[in-house]
Amino acid sequence: MVRKAAFMGLLSALAIILGYVETLLPVFVAIPGIKLGLANLVTVFLLKLYGWREAAVVSAVRILVIGFLFGNLFGIAYSFAGAALRLLVMTLCHRFQGFSTVGISVAGGISHNLGQLVVAMLIVENLSLMYYFPALLVSGVITGFLIGVVSQQVLHRIGTVFQR
Repeated sequence: MVRKAAFMGLLSALAIILGYVETLLPVFVAIPGIKLGLANLVTVFLLKLYGWREAAVVSAVRILVIGFLFGNLFGIAYSFAGAALRLLVMTLCHRFQGFSTVGISVAGGISHNLGQLVVAMLIVENLSLMYYFPALLVSGVITGFLIGVVSQQVLHRIGTVFQR
């Protein structure tokens, strides 16, 4: 139990560092909200290795720390909405044996963007923001694929060392 708690703390720190690094990367896309999602590497890794509870705890810690240090309350709300939907969808995909790590990550990338878009529509009370969805769908597929490939490689190379 102590080893698992220490490992979770280490992965929380890694997720925070990856989230911080992502704030330093310039985004050259005209669509707000598009980013790589580096911290989702940790989420996918934890979901595959331990389960949704551990992934949820680390995601919540990361969102709160990054949000309070580098963002604002709206950013935290958007992140929580995206992360909650992403984790729900990824957990469901993980339970069905037909999804690979990359497939789970792609589904997570798409659902994360959708969750943030729904919160934005609720906040500004304007459904026309749905016009952003095609661009967010494409970015979710691309970033989800990239994060999925890297997560799959990490799991393949070091995942068995940290199994329960």
